[in-house]
Amino acid sequence: MLLACNSISKSFGEDTILNEVSFHINEREKMAIVGINGAGKSTLLKIIMQELSADSGEVITAKGATIGYLSQHQDLASDRTVYEEMLSVKADLLRTEARIREVELLMKGQEGDALEALLKEYTSLTHSFEAQNGYAYKSEVVGVLKGLGFSEGDFTKQIQALSGGQKTRIALGRLLLTNPDLIMLDEPTNHLDMASIAWLETYLINYPGAVLIVAHDRYFLDRVVTKVVELDAGKAQTFTGNYSDYAVKKEQQREILLQHYLNQQREIKHQEEVIEKLRSFNREKSIKRAESREKMLDKIERIDKPTEVRSKMKIRLTPHIMSGNDVLTVTGLSKSFGSQKLFSDLSFDIKRGEKVAIIGKNGTGKTTILKIINGLLPADAGEIKPGAKVHVAYYDQEHQVLHPEKTLFDELQDTYPYMDNTEVRNVLAAFLFTGDDVFKRISEISGGERGRVSLAKLMLSDANLLILDEPTNHLDIVSKEILEDAINAYEGTVLYVSHDRYFINKTATRILDLTEQTLLNYPGNYDYYLEKKELTERLYLDGIGYGMEGKGKAGGASANGASSVSGKTSTSGLNTASGSSGQSATASSGTVTETKLDWQQQKEEQARQRKRQNDLKKTEEEIERVETRMAELDTALADPTFASDHTKLTELSRERDELEEKLEKLMEQWEELAE
Repeated sequence: MLLACNSISKSFGEDTILNEVSFHINEREKMAIVGINGAGKSTLLKIIMQELSADSGEVITAKGATIGYLSQHQDLASDRTVYEEMLSVKADLLRTEARIREVELLMKGQEGDALEALLKEYTSLTHSFEAQNGYAYKSEVVGVLKGLGFSEGDFTKQIQALSGGQKTRIALGRLLLTNPDLIMLDEPTNHLDMASIAWLETYLINYPGAVLIVAHDRYFLDRVVTKVVELDAGKAQTFTGNYSDYAVKKEQQREILLQHYLNQQREIKHQEEVIEKLRSFNREKSIKRAESREKMLDKIERIDKPTEVRSKMKIRLTPHIMSGNDVLTVTGLSKSFGSQKLFSDLSFDIKRGEKVAIIGKNGTGKTTILKIINGLLPADAGEIKPGAKVHVAYYDQEHQVLHPEKTLFDELQDTYPYMDNTEVRNVLAAFLFTGDDVFKRISEISGGERGRVSLAKLMLSDANLLILDEPTNHLDIVSKEILEDAINAYEGTVLYVSHDRYFINKTATRILDLTEQTLLNYPGNYDYYLEKKELTERLYLDGIGYGMEGKGKAGGASANGASSVSGKTSTSGLNTASGSSGQSATASSGTVTETKLDWQQQKEEQARQRKRQNDLKKTEEEIERVETRMAELDTALADPTFASDHTKLTELSRERDELEEKLEKLMEQWEELAE
């Protein structure tokens, strides 16, 4: 075991963030910590690194173990160049190398014992240098820099001239080069493009040490981790497998817990009804029975209702105005900034109902394309032609039009006054705002929550073409899943830029890859893109232009080309299906038989329930008759007329005793039927 957290608790004021959190990580293990924003993931990492103190509990690390930690925000202050900064990690190795050169020079003029001592030192130094991979340190530094998206032209840039995202990548590179026993990364993919994320995945998968990751990138977690620790309502729970395994197990677990909770709630309600009925009989024994049941009910260990999770969206987000089939046609689009040419002669079209993702490396011009389409930037050349009845709405993280002093409810209702209270609440619930959350002010919620409100407003607008720039930025995993459901349920057209591969895989019907200053077209999701990428790029570079109609064209041709490939797969699938038709018929027959049995059992159970209800009703009516007669007997026994008639009194008393005994049996029978 490399590291263990035992019963870690942490509160800020009255808010308990972590409550008795325990887990461990073994050598070479790859683990993720997941949870909604505010669940305490970053807090837990800071406690492990002793940047925060826990209220209780302890963190235990293996003796001599080294830990490398990358927080979300880095602000490197250095006068070095990019290459020098990375090389500084190898300072000990550089000193060893310098000493080796010194010893080599000293040995030339020495002999005897002095030479022997120098030879001994030289052997020790070279052995240490080799053990630390000293002969390959330069290629290691270059490999990490290029893997993280730096070109050789960037190597001589000053650290102080870099952007915040570039500084974070440098900090990540430095950490990887230190080779600690445990790497802890907090949102490492935030400032990486797809190529760099793919490189980091491979690096971490093959890393000889342990890795602990906090990330919202589900595709990344699926590829890298083999264990997931979930933080939910302050508690920690461990699941084996990657993120997808965790998601399946978590949903299964929640369904079981919810069923247990609902069963217990039904039983509690039933017992309360029985207790009320027993009390209504207003007899000493029935009241005692009611009290006994109340004591048993108080002793029941109540099951907490499982945390609410998103449900599949049940609302259809339909634009009020339907566009024509041709939504957007872009022809010959070009854009440069000074001497830097981003792209030239781009052409593509978008049809109604498509969900199109534009992907590519950082700096290739993806966001620029969206801004040109929205009229926020001028194109150097080209034409953008929207189709008939097309209404565009644009979303990015920097241009959210929300009113800080309004509540979430008012923000939507004031924008769309035709919606009634229930409709507004349903839409907010679909974006995970329920209960009193809808009355929070915009100024009180997080950036990710504001993003969700903006997206909800956008999807309710009159627009039938949504253009989204990095819509999943700053959203936690649950929020991303809500957005995926919303886009898949949206009946308009969507064009978006994203580096979230899981999100693209779930929502895109077509991918446009901006590479080599042109667009390559992939008529499918991200998995399809990965499958066809190598072939498409090779054919394009060979001049065949697979997936394009002319220079820079990303339109219908590739869809036709791809369909011929996928068509073979479909044919193969049909042949397989037809070859097993006999088995299918047998299976179908078996299903019919099972269905018939299930129906018969259901009918029998319904008949039993009806009989029980009838018996229960008859028993209650009989109890009422017996109690009425007993009341009459009590009145008669108290009548002075019969005071001297011993025969009559004996007869009345005997009848009452028999009724008392009968009532007791009826009460027992009622309780059995009530159960």
